Amino acid sequence: MSSTMKNTTSPISKKQWIAIAALVAAGLAGGAAILGTESARPADPHGHAKAQGDEHGHGNEHGDHEEEAAKGPNGGQLMTEGDFGLEIRLVEEGGQARLRVWLYDQGKPLPPSAAQVAITLTRPGGEQQQVALAPTGKALSSTQPIEEPHAFEATIEARTPKEPYLFSYSQQEGRVAMTDAQVQAAGIAVEPATEASIRTSLQLPGEIRFNEDRTAHVVPRVAGIVDSVSANLGQMVRRGQVLAVISSASVSELRSELQAAQKRLALARTTHEREKRLWEEKISPQQDVQQAEQALREAEIAVANAHQKLQAIGAAAGGTALNRFELRAPFDGAIVEKHIALGEAVKEDASVFTLSDLSSVWAEIDVPAKNLNQVRVGSKVTVRSSAFDETASGTVAYVGALLGELTRTAKARIVLPNPQGAWRPGLFVTVELVTGEAAAAVTVAAEAVQQLGDKPVVFMKVPGGFLPQPVEVGRSDGQRVEIVKGLPPGTPHAAAGSFVVKSEAGKGSATHTH
Repeated sequence: MSSTMKNTTSPISKKQWIAIAALVAAGLAGGAAILGTESARPADPHGHAKAQGDEHGHGNEHGDHEEEAAKGPNGGQLMTEGDFGLEIRLVEEGGQARLRVWLYDQGKPLPPSAAQVAITLTRPGGEQQQVALAPTGKALSSTQPIEEPHAFEATIEARTPKEPYLFSYSQQEGRVAMTDAQVQAAGIAVEPATEASIRTSLQLPGEIRFNEDRTAHVVPRVAGIVDSVSANLGQMVRRGQVLAVISSASVSELRSELQAAQKRLALARTTHEREKRLWEEKISPQQDVQQAEQALREAEIAVANAHQKLQAIGAAAGGTALNRFELRAPFDGAIVEKHIALGEAVKEDASVFTLSDLSSVWAEIDVPAKNLNQVRVGSKVTVRSSAFDETASGTVAYVGALLGELTRTAKARIVLPNPQGAWRPGLFVTVELVTGEAAAAVTVAAEAVQQLGDKPVVFMKVPGGFLPQPVEVGRSDGQRVEIVKGLPPGTPHAAAGSFVVKSEAGKGSATHTH
């Protein structure tokens, strides 16, 4: 090219601009068509559909799926691949839930024999269940009922003479949707099912009684007139404290007798000393000394006897008034009964006070004959109040040897320390005796077991919430409950606060339909 040639740009003609615009428009249209084709393709390379709804009336209430799944003519979940179609639904038959499957070809019903269908259920805990199907009318129906909870992932294998098909189906009935933040805010503790020792126990009704070894019925032991009463009903008294004062002629006579004996003793002692001195001086015979000594000994016996009589009735030897008798407390305790008043005439055997030391009480129980071999002296027990939240530990101190003729039970009692006075006589209690202890492979906290309808359930933790798992319970000691069936070891579940999950589950119970 010559160096003199100029670098020039040719202008684009109007026709060229029109051609460029047409090419761009065609490119955009082709791209949209390609994108539309890609979005219409199923997620699975074989066109396997996945159920989007809950055949029990819950639909998308948990927000697991964005689109409503296709429904078949029988109200079930419809899944298709090419010309072949399959509809599945959980139906109620005779009070039992069963899976039912209908077959289609290009939307037209096929007989149940048109394909071999097998279903595998995978539960939230990882357990798998093979579901066998048999023809029922125009559909295939599971030969065994589907146990609750109806929450599982199902794999459906269908084999026709031409081609095998694989579908997946999700059932999430009864799931309680709760985020981790909601679980924490509600105070719900999630724990695994663990092995633990379960104590077997026997519970018997009982009643708190006075400790009869520390209860006294105070009697005057002398007749007289009440001069004063210083103790009141319910009052705590100390040992030796004066409860009442009685004027008694009997006490006056005993004190007079003592004083007379003391005077005779003093005279006898003087006489004996004089006669002894005279005998030593050889003035009086020894016989006089011996007679004086005998009189001295008799006077001493008379004084001692008078003292013993006063001690027998609890009266002091001295006093300003010969007839004053002070009635005193035999030990520390509370006045629980009072039958005495000022100016009243009382007899020597009248029960005027009942005094009880309430620092210890008895828990008395009636043991049926069939349980007597389990209740033994020394057995550890737990006593629970029926009126308020209070427990105490103790041991069986006595088991009766005889059965009541009418009740056919034996009396047994437990001595309970009562330093705060919480255990009041007359209070009804429940006495629990541990009769054995054994290991259990799967246990949960007692508060983890809830009742839904007439079935015990445990709320299993699953992603996004909880599922009610029906369980069969075994032994319980009030703290842990043995799970015999329905919950694999290590399964996380709602323990403390599970009643919150139950209340949330109850809100959606009205939508449960098959």
